[in-house]
Amino acid sequence: MSEYIVSARKYRPMTFDSVVGQTSIATTLKNAIQSGKLAHAYLFCGPRGVGKTTCARIFAKTINCLNPRQDGEACGECESCLAFNEQRSMNIHELDAASNNSVDDIRALIDQVRIPPQIGKYKVFIIDEVHMLSTQAFNAFLKTLEEPPAHAIFILATTEKHKILPTILSRCQIYDFQRMSVENMVRHLEHVAQQEGYTYEPAALTVIAQKADGGMRDALSIFDQVVSFTGGNITYQRVIENLNVLDYDYYFRLVDMMLEKKISESLLLYNEILQRGFDGAPFISGLATHLRDLLVSRDPQTTSLLEVSEDIRQRYAQQAQRCKPQWLYRAIRLCNDCDQAYRTSRNKRLQVELTLIECAQAIDDEPGAGRRPARLLKPIFALLAAAAKEASAVPQSQPSSSAPSPSTPSSGAPVAPQPVARPQTAPSVSASRPPAPSRPALKTLDRANLGPSIRGHHSSSAPASSPVVADQTAVLAPVESTPVDAAELLIQWQAFILTMPREETAIAQRMRIMQPAVADPATGALKLTVDNDEVAQMMKEILPRVTCYLRHHLHNDRIALDLSVAEPSQPQMHVYDKRSHLNHLINLNPVLKDLQEVFRLELE
Repeated sequence: MSEYIVSARKYRPMTFDSVVGQTSIATTLKNAIQSGKLAHAYLFCGPRGVGKTTCARIFAKTINCLNPRQDGEACGECESCLAFNEQRSMNIHELDAASNNSVDDIRALIDQVRIPPQIGKYKVFIIDEVHMLSTQAFNAFLKTLEEPPAHAIFILATTEKHKILPTILSRCQIYDFQRMSVENMVRHLEHVAQQEGYTYEPAALTVIAQKADGGMRDALSIFDQVVSFTGGNITYQRVIENLNVLDYDYYFRLVDMMLEKKISESLLLYNEILQRGFDGAPFISGLATHLRDLLVSRDPQTTSLLEVSEDIRQRYAQQAQRCKPQWLYRAIRLCNDCDQAYRTSRNKRLQVELTLIECAQAIDDEPGAGRRPARLLKPIFALLAAAAKEASAVPQSQPSSSAPSPSTPSSGAPVAPQPVARPQTAPSVSASRPPAPSRPALKTLDRANLGPSIRGHHSSSAPASSPVVADQTAVLAPVESTPVDAAELLIQWQAFILTMPREETAIAQRMRIMQPAVADPATGALKLTVDNDEVAQMMKEILPRVTCYLRHHLHNDRIALDLSVAEPSQPQMHVYDKRSHLNHLINLNPVLKDLQEVFRLELE
C-alpha cells in the first residue's frame, strides 16, 4: 500500500502560473525576478490557506534557478531546482515563529545569515507566523532585517499584520493576499477530482468551496473528507449530509410560503429544520443571504455576484421575479435585526418565529419613504376564529320586502312601498331626529335589535333603506369581542415592545420577561403581576397605550388589564442593633431566653 498524501500537499503549486487566485502577486514577483529588482525583505500577509508560504517557496526556488526560463519560471531540471523538489536545498531555511519566538532563536538565525550559499545566488529565510515573535526578538532582528548581506533575502508570512511592529513593516515590501473566490476554488477542485478519477457534481464542489470560506487549503481538506465519506462519488446530497449544511431547497420553500402568506406552514418548516439539528443562528443568517441572492438575481448585470452553480442560479432567477424589491429590502433588514438580537435573546426560537411572521406579513405593506418600517404584527390565529364565528352567525329574522312605507306624501297620492333594512321590532326613528354625534354614545344602545339592521345595510343582496336609516346605520359600529387567545396575546405583547421608543428602553426590557395571562377569554379580562411598586408605577404610565394596542390587534374592545404587585415570599427582617437581633433570635428559639437568665448574660 503506497503512502497516502493529502490533496493540500500533493497538489501544492510548484510554479507561479499554477498558483490559484493570486494572479497579481504572482505576476509582480515574476517581473521582479526577470528585471533583477529584488528587495531584501518581503512581508506576505493574508488569511489562512491562500498561498503565502507556497508563493514564498516558489519565489525562493525561482531566484536560485541556474537556467531560468524566459517567462520568469524556474526550469525544474537544474541542481538547485532538483534539490528544492527533493526538500534538501541548503539555500532555503524555514522558521516557525509560533514555536521559535525567543531572542535566542533569532540570534541563531542571524548566525546562519552570515554564511553564503553553496549553490545559487541567494539564501532565503522564510519566517512563518512572524507576528508570534516576542518584542525582544523583533528588536534583535531589526538591524539584520534593515541591512542584511547581499546574498540574504527574508520573506515574512503572517495572518495578523496589525500585530507586527511598525519598524518591521517599514523595512519590508508588503503583499496582501486576498481570499479566493468560490469560482477559482471550484475550478481547482474539479482539476483535482479529474486527476484522481473521482466523479462529482458541480453543485457539490460549490458547497465545499463555500464551506472553506476563501481558503484553498481548507477546501482541499474538506474535499478529502467528503471523498472518504462518498467513496469517490461526490454528489450534492451526500456533501450536505456529511458537512451538515442546510439545503438550498429549504430556503426556496420558505420564501414561496412567505409569498403566499402561509404563516403556519413556514413555522412548521422552521420546526422541521430545528428537529434536524440545525441552530437558529445559522438558519436566520442563511435566510438573509438567500434574500440577498434573490435581490441581486433580479438584475442580469448583478447575477455574476451569485457564488452558486448554474442550476441553482436559474432557480434564484425564477424566484426573484416573483419578489418585489421593497419586500426584499424589508425582509433582509428584519433578518439582519434578528441576527443581531439572537445572541442576547432569552427565547431564541420566538425571536426567529416573530421574524418569519413579520416577513410573511410584509408582503402586503406599501413601500415606505426610506425609513425603517414600524415592526407591527398583524393577528394570525385570532382572525381565523373570528371569521369562522361570523360565517356561522345567521340573522334571527329577515326584513320583509313588502312592508308599507312609514310615511306618505302630504298630497295623499299613493306611493310604492319602500323596503326598510331593519326589522319591525326596531324602535321607530323620526325623520327630523339628527344622527348620533359620536360612537361612544351609540355603544349604549341595544345591539341585539340593531345587529340585523346593520348586517342588512352592508349586505349586497338586501334592499336599500331610507336616507335617515342609512345615515344612522353608517355611524353604528359593532363592538369587537373576539375571544383572547393566550398564545396570540404573548405575540402581540412582544410586538408592542418593538414599537416602544428608545426613551422607554428600561421598562421595555422589564416587559420582555413579563407574562400577561388571560383571566377570562370571553370578556377580555387580562391580569399582569409585576415585581414591585416601582415597576407598577412605570407600567401605569403606559397602561392606556398597551390596552389600546391589544384591543386593536386582538380584535376585542373589552380588553382590560388588571395590574397587581407580587407579594414577597418571606417577610423582610430589619435589624438595626444588637438588641433587636437578640429579640429576633429569642422569637425564633425561646430556649435562648432561659439560657440568658440561667447564666445571667448581658449585651455589651
